[in-house]
Amino acid sequence: MSRVASGLEIFLREPPAWVAGARLGLLSHPPSVGPDLASARELVARHLPGRLQVLFSPQHGLLGEKQDNMIASADFADPVLHLPVVSLYGPRLTPPPEALAAVDAVLVDLMDVGARVYTFAATLAKVMAAAARLDKKVVVLDRPNPIGGAAVEGNLLRPEWASFVGPYPLPMRHGFSLGELARYYNVTQDIGCDLTVIPAAGWRRGDYHDATGLPWVLPSPNLPTLDAAIVYPGQVLLEGTNLSEGRGATRPFELFGAPFLEPGRILDRLKQIEIPGVILRTACFEPTFHKWAGKLCRGFQLHVTDRRTFKPYYTTLTLLMVIRELYPEQFAWRQPPYEYETVRLPFDLLTGDDLIRRGLENGLTVTELEAAWQEDLNRFMEVRQEFLLYPE
Repeated sequence: MSRVASGLEIFLREPPAWVAGARLGLLSHPPSVGPDLASARELVARHLPGRLQVLFSPQHGLLGEKQDNMIASADFADPVLHLPVVSLYGPRLTPPPEALAAVDAVLVDLMDVGARVYTFAATLAKVMAAAARLDKKVVVLDRPNPIGGAAVEGNLLRPEWASFVGPYPLPMRHGFSLGELARYYNVTQDIGCDLTVIPAAGWRRGDYHDATGLPWVLPSPNLPTLDAAIVYPGQVLLEGTNLSEGRGATRPFELFGAPFLEPGRILDRLKQIEIPGVILRTACFEPTFHKWAGKLCRGFQLHVTDRRTFKPYYTTLTLLMVIRELYPEQFAWRQPPYEYETVRLPFDLLTGDDLIRRGLENGLTVTELEAAWQEDLNRFMEVRQEFLLYPE
């Protein structure tokens, strides 16, 4: 297996000519590392001495220490590089003009996980929009999509449901690398940013992270493994319910449950529905924090057996359809606030369209929901081709 070279490696190996006199900012987090696991900020400072002026941090913080949603990161000074760290998650979601004024270009090295709701892409979009207003360059040092860039799944977000977990129309599993997604947003949303994407070398769209040779560094505290990332485009929907998505347990998003669930009863109902590529293993856990903290939750662990046929969004919507049917009194949609939204239901923000929730409430099957969004998805697949950078 040949190793993929990240955009960070390519950039540092052959810096563009304009970098010589440029003042640089860097948006990064713990997975922003080189092949020896040194951090991107240390590598940029070492290879381009004196160029780095300011650091930006996304959700979960520059150091990846913030566990949950809506836990703000504070500004601080990097203790090693003695540079200011400007938080872009909390009361402030957009880089302040004075921080951008100190640089000519913002380097962006973030590990996305291929799901529309993962907020790093929303942060990147806000950086691009702010940079466009001040005529600053944005350079995405690209990385592979860890769950592959071939499969695409889900309904497109409708503009009226835009939020920080989905600023622009996109299906849940979008199949882009972060650099490709930046290109797509920049053109389709008329952001007009001076954008450069430095692609990773050697990645093929069908490859998952474990075929790249790149080190796995958890992109957020509750996505500790590739297995968690693979189920995440579906299981993240549980954040919009009163079911535990496994936060506070050892395998978040793979594990899920609630005290009122009866796994045997759910499995009996699921015998009538095909859910390809995954086995639901009965499991129990007690979350140490978050929903149902200290309570025995009964539910399942998702074990993906065939990545080619597994459909994470379909799988979780099917589970929710069955659980709502079996537990109409106990199951509930989570109420706001969620990701700095205080009025709209979190589940609707996550799906990007309240018609998904209303369809489940009205007894539609997930197959019927899929049929309703297929035409929009087909159009997206056609438009998407223009922005792809990597071969099949």
